[in-house]
Amino acid sequence: MTSANPVALPLSAYAAQHVRLAVAGAVATITLNRPERKNPLTFESYAELANIFRAAARDKSVKATVISGEGGNFCSGGDVFEIIKPLTEMKAAGLLDFTRMTGELVKAMRAAPQPIVAAVDGVCAGAGAIIAMASDIRIGTPGAKVAFLFNRVGLGGCDKGACAILPRIVGQGRAAELLFTGRALGGEDAERWGFFNRLSTSDRLLAEAQALAAELAAGPSFGNAMTKRMLEMEWAMSVETAIEAEAVAQALCMETEDFNRAYRAFAEKRKPVFEGN
Repeated sequence: MTSANPVALPLSAYAAQHVRLAVAGAVATITLNRPERKNPLTFESYAELANIFRAAARDKSVKATVISGEGGNFCSGGDVFEIIKPLTEMKAAGLLDFTRMTGELVKAMRAAPQPIVAAVDGVCAGAGAIIAMASDIRIGTPGAKVAFLFNRVGLGGCDKGACAILPRIVGQGRAAELLFTGRALGGEDAERWGFFNRLSTSDRLLAEAQALAAELAAGPSFGNAMTKRMLEMEWAMSVETAIEAEAVAQALCMETEDFNRAYRAFAEKRKPVFEGN
């Protein structure tokens, strides 16, 4: 009899075709790799990225993820000829299928228990800005240019959760400015506004993002997953409800062996080594 729940393959066995995927230790690195066109997305790469994050969610050996772009740019958004042109020829049903499909990428990123670190250099526009926004932590460069430019192509700024997520990162007024105008936000302003957690140089960007991801991966993975989940859930909670929800969440974390490991390490005056259980 075959199992109703087949064992999932490790993420390292995932054969990515439209992006580059590498797993080193507990950190997965996803690279958008069409540098000749500033790493635009296609129908296929959208779907593949969502599938990678879903696969990562099933792989307990992967404890943090980095997403970056090849060739000095992060992502220029949807490919003009491979996505935008076909969209102009679709009817309403097909367009809704597409917008729901692209939203699945953000859903998969937010549902993945691993912290996601975006390493952003150069152009980070349209869907690229959305991917950076949907990450948990963003490291940029002074030369980065972040643009939610949907209105500049005749669309609304309400794309893949931007009206819900972006205000929580930069504030309502600043999010409104970016979504209404589509203007580019330079790296230094992006850090000042809180979109970037910090700035790096282009030559150090990926290494710094991977080092941060490795630091997160060395932490208590159950606790990190719980933190990410509660950050998401508490958007829609009152403070009182959030406090109760966090009481339950923290009590669950206290049942883990990692919590006991931390206590023993503290008592023995050494650094804890977490194992994720």
